[in-house]
Amino acid sequence: FACVMPTVTVGRDALMAALGETYDDKSFEDLCFEFGVELDDITSEAVVMRKEKTSEKVETEALEVVYKIDISANRYDLLCLEGLALALNVFRKKIETPNFRSIRPPPGQEHVIRVSPQTAQIRPYVVGCVLKGLKFDSRRYNSFIDLQDKLHENICRRRTLVAIGTHDLDTISGPFTYEALPPTDIVFAPLNQEKTMNGAELMEFYEKDQKLKAYLHIIRNSPVYPVIYDSKRTVLSLPPIINGDHSKISMETKNVFIECTATDPMRAKIVLDTMVSMFSGYCEEPFTCEDVKVIYPDGNEQWYPDLKPHVVTAGVDYINRIVGVDLAAEKQIELLGRMQIKAELDKSNNSLNCVIPPTRHDVLQACDIAEDVAIAYGYNNVPRRIPPTNTVGKQQPMNKLSDLLRGEIAQAGFTEILTFGLCSHAEAFEKLNRPDDGKTAVVLANPKTLEFEICRPSLLPGTLKTLSNGQMMPKPIKLFEITDVVLKDDSSDVGAINRRHLSAIYGGMTSGFEVIVGLLDHVMILLDIPRDKEKGYAVVEASDGAFFEGRCANVLLKGEVIGVLGMLHPNTLQEVSSWCSDSSC
Repeated sequence: FACVMPTVTVGRDALMAALGETYDDKSFEDLCFEFGVELDDITSEAVVMRKEKTSEKVETEALEVVYKIDISANRYDLLCLEGLALALNVFRKKIETPNFRSIRPPPGQEHVIRVSPQTAQIRPYVVGCVLKGLKFDSRRYNSFIDLQDKLHENICRRRTLVAIGTHDLDTISGPFTYEALPPTDIVFAPLNQEKTMNGAELMEFYEKDQKLKAYLHIIRNSPVYPVIYDSKRTVLSLPPIINGDHSKISMETKNVFIECTATDPMRAKIVLDTMVSMFSGYCEEPFTCEDVKVIYPDGNEQWYPDLKPHVVTAGVDYINRIVGVDLAAEKQIELLGRMQIKAELDKSNNSLNCVIPPTRHDVLQACDIAEDVAIAYGYNNVPRRIPPTNTVGKQQPMNKLSDLLRGEIAQAGFTEILTFGLCSHAEAFEKLNRPDDGKTAVVLANPKTLEFEICRPSLLPGTLKTLSNGQMMPKPIKLFEITDVVLKDDSSDVGAINRRHLSAIYGGMTSGFEVIVGLLDHVMILLDIPRDKEKGYAVVEASDGAFFEGRCANVLLKGEVIGVLGMLHPNTLQEVSSWCSDSSC
């Protein structure tokens, strides 16, 4: 399993200026290691520009040395120079953690976004804020834009969950409305374009755009597109595709209106908090922003952003046990302060009440507090100890048995496949002519696509899909899979349980029923299970909508149904796709 860490590219000189101290490359690399990030590469701005623009010609003055720094995927506050410098300055005890505040405008001067009911069809949530008196220069402006791109690629999941829009507040007038309209009803000039076009024309126009074409699919097939208007019906943005040209920001912009539309309200809040906390330091009143009131169709009113810190409690002894040290509460409080977390000791239960700022949305529970103590203390300073318990690592019995079976079935002439753990409801039930009793399948609350609505309750849908895609392969096709399915289980603490299943299929010009039955017998012999109705396994006639009536059987183990086999019904094959003439599984 490989984990890809986000990489932040910052100019060395600008970073050193923000840190207020000059480090040589080795010293800065050591600082990064102490803080828990990694200096991945030292290069020049010219090289970076050449790679990004895929051009051999780069301006000669673009020669500043840049650092490429790998950060943790959940540290959204480190995705720009501002956040990185803030975190390192607090870590080095150069500054205190800022007190971020949101200011509610007086009555009559509120910034309001009204949400129409139609947005529930596509992107139902919106949050916003206003940064007043911003002071941009070239570096700050580029960092502001770059942070949006980084967030879009990271927590926003390529704009599918959240899309950020930034606008020059002085060019627009509230109250604003967030609506969802047919594409042809939305007409505006998109960012950096002079020609006006409607939503449908915009989709065609950006099909060839190397950057934006990747986002068109998010709303393209929807009957309505999300759009934000000001009080004069000027289009601010068509999320998640592009902003309007009328309200675009520049280095001369002083007041910035930020709006984030989303399908996930929690991620929208995190993204907004990150944008505010990173750039509110450049406001006329540092580390402040103005609230925006969002009025939903049901009349519910919400003010954003909510910059109030939340509190996480962690026991002093728990932290010491997790980290492997013996630190006094006062020392832990000092170390947490270096990680932007203010803590107070509750003597009644010897625990720390930790105040988490809006920059640290990665801190959720006590183990995160312990991790920050370990980072600030220094992993290299944690004493090495021989574990009190002597253990020997080995495979879980279930995995060992599965691997042995895989080898034996492969030697029997079957090819192993690996299919998705999620499938659509139709693939698991309707297309297999199987009823859904509501007690089997685990349903996803917010599926990304219709193809991934539920956790697979059976391996059959994935096996059938694989067989369908391999129709051009020589016949017969013999496939198998040994992996987990997920089933509802009220006795489990999470309401569901994993079960290891085996699926095998034979596709050819004959039924191959005897091949599948022979494989079943072979597996049972390997497992030392006799063919005995009372003490072993048995095959008895049964009925299953996915199979031919009269050519379907249940597999029983000591009288309990543990599987099914049979010839697939032509209706099943036709529902899923175009198939081989006969299949058994």
